[in-house]
Amino acid sequence: MQTGNVTTPFGRRPMTLDLVKRQLSTAKIKPGKSVDKWRVYRSACEARATLGLRDRALAVLNALLTFFPQQELSEESNLVVFPSNAQLAIRANGIAGTTLRENLARLVQVGLIQRNDSPNGKRYARKGNHGEIETAYGFSLAPLLARAEELAIMAQQVSEENRRLRIIKERITITRRDIHKLITAAVEEGAAGNWQAVEDALVSAIARLKAAKTVGALEACLDELTLLSEQAINMLKIQPVREKSGSNDSENRHHIQNSNTEPLNELEPRSRKEQDERAAAKPKSPAEPIKAFPLGMVLRACPQISDYATGGAISHWRQLMTAAVVVRTMLNVSPSAYQEACKAMGPENAAVAMACVLERAGHINSPGGYLRDLTRRAARGEFSLGPMLMALLRTREGDGNSRSRLGSRDHRKC
Repeated sequence: MQTGNVTTPFGRRPMTLDLVKRQLSTAKIKPGKSVDKWRVYRSACEARATLGLRDRALAVLNALLTFFPQQELSEESNLVVFPSNAQLAIRANGIAGTTLRENLARLVQVGLIQRNDSPNGKRYARKGNHGEIETAYGFSLAPLLARAEELAIMAQQVSEENRRLRIIKERITITRRDIHKLITAAVEEGAAGNWQAVEDALVSAIARLKAAKTVGALEACLDELTLLSEQAINMLKIQPVREKSGSNDSENRHHIQNSNTEPLNELEPRSRKEQDERAAAKPKSPAEPIKAFPLGMVLRACPQISDYATGGAISHWRQLMTAAVVVRTMLNVSPSAYQEACKAMGPENAAVAMACVLERAGHINSPGGYLRDLTRRAARGEFSLGPMLMALLRTREGDGNSRSRLGSRDHRKC
């Protein structure tokens, strides 16, 4: 037994319940409503991806509109056009008959036009004594009038999405260029660090970028490149400051030697080994706290932290830090451990670390001990939040792809 599908009285064309509902809504057009037909057409063209229309379908819609004599689609007018397939094909740039019928059916399916069938299924108009059209059978343009505002909103959303896509692509290009400059400068200056690993990560990110088509995929690539840029910058920050050698230093050394009455060999270290030992004995200054990562990226990688914020949402860093204190208490992390993390990483990054610990709480035996270990490594300049955030982002992206594939398989089974 088939449900949700009915036919016309003559059984010519199948009609779904969705189409019936659209026809009923079309009959409720506000009195006196009118709109420029070409403005509605432009909105439909801009929203064609959302509507699921191809260029050929838009060409057929354009041809139908040319058969409506007025510029304005008005509720008071007869909105039915009744051209033959031959006339439509000519105005649609010579489209083939089969393609014409397919695209007419598609326009009906998406609800941009409506069939108004005659008793014999043909398209024609019956005129009155004074030549005015009393009844017309063909395609009604009333859905365009009824959905004019909806189509305009859809077109605006598509335009905003395209603008957002351009901005993301621009940021990706700039970030890629900046990372490449950092790597080049570091290699040329002989800066310490595994710059080959950074370059390999950049190459991998660019490879994934080529396959990214949607806004979400491009945002994930931008997040990865941003983290990689932060990692490269942090590696440069912990570079030792080189001692400058020049005429001033020579003059200072000469002055010290001349003014000192003690033998020179008493002031100089006896060996290179002794120099290294003295340098190692000097206390190391704590590493400069790494900069906080973009809040949006943190929330995408660690969405659970939002459950502990006031109102269940986080819109700025202060809310994240407040939620991190709640999570600290919930995970039994001591105040001293969290305070040390804030001192070593900075309060923003300590909150990010707490959010990461929350995401991996099921795999961590002692959250307090884990945070202390991260704090010690951060103080020595051996830890960055970037790889941890990137791993969480990839895990969530992988879970999303798995659910999408599972949903596709279930859909096919149905």
